[in-house]
Amino acid sequence: MRPRRPIKGRGIFSGTGLIITGLAATTAALLFPIWSYADRSGTTDANTLSAQTVTTPYGPLSAQDRDLVTKVRLAGLWELPAGQLAERKGTTQAVRDAGQHLIDGHTSLDAHVRTVATQLGVPLPNEPNEQQRQWLATLYSAQGQDFDRKFASILRLAHGRVFSLVAQIRAGTQNTLVRDLADDANATVLDHIKILEATGYVDFSALARDLAASASPVSTPPAVDPASAVPVAPSPSTTYSLPPAVAGPPPANSP
Repeated sequence: MRPRRPIKGRGIFSGTGLIITGLAATTAALLFPIWSYADRSGTTDANTLSAQTVTTPYGPLSAQDRDLVTKVRLAGLWELPAGQLAERKGTTQAVRDAGQHLIDGHTSLDAHVRTVATQLGVPLPNEPNEQQRQWLATLYSAQGQDFDRKFASILRLAHGRVFSLVAQIRAGTQNTLVRDLADDANATVLDHIKILEATGYVDFSALARDLAASASPVSTPPAVDPASAVPVAPSPSTTYSLPPAVAGPPPANSP
């Protein structure tokens, strides 16, 4: 018995089959991007952004707003002690003046951020983060003009980083309390930047390189209810033997 000859127009290669196959391929191509991006970590959609924003009597409070509140609090927890070290250990009046600006600025700014955190229900850390503790340890161990250089360099770098964050949040926040806090923080940070530069110890070339380098992420210490946040305030003065004061920073070619 001879095999039957194939009938034209039947099977997947028929005109109808080709149309169906093409439609299936088109549908798959359209659905693939949706599937491939759904539920992937690091992909933020409108629903996720909405879930991170809460309604308050002072306007929407976003995750970025809360981050600013936390970072303003963290700044005071280590920069005020750094200022006290500069007052005691600085070898020039300019360094000691910078220390006093840090103390005054963060005493006031911390009172503001604790009030805002209470009104918005944002938990606050009670201790500096790991990077800030390392910076303080460096300043505790430094002496003489080495302290002056490290104090100006570390604090100027830290202020440069937070300055851009404050500007970003201030430009986009819809919360009136966060706007006021950002205005206060901006004025305080700018004052500190100027007074640190006035010490004459800021190496702007090194600063530019450090600011351009991406900072390693540092975890935030455990947060507490705003009512339990310990106020940032100067501790009682302790006796400290100041090194001999000099008229200004040493020449650039000094060892």
